Amino acid sequence: MSNDAPKSAYELAMARLRQKDAEAGVVTGPVSDEQKAEIAEVRSRAEARIAELKILHQSTIAALFDPDARALAEAELRRELQRVDEDRESKIARIREARR
Repeated sequence: MSNDAPKSAYELAMARLRQKDAEAGVVTGPVSDEQKAEIAEVRSRAEARIAELKILHQSTIAALFDPDARALAEAELRRELQRVDEDRESKIARIREARR
């Protein structure tokens, strides 16, 4: 694609994001095979933890009959799932930022 050709909204947005990252000093590059393996391990552990939380939640819900107690258990599950997601994403970001 030549530089004179019209760009799509997506291409314009990506160019702006790249420029913003460059101004902020964010350096992106290819992920090494070792980093890919570490990221896969982090994701695998997070998925296992999520599955564990859901199984425990199902057993807890089965014993609860009070709607308020069920709502509290649902809220607790959402908080725990959010925490696992945030933890996973922060670990992946640290792995990507590490230059080897």
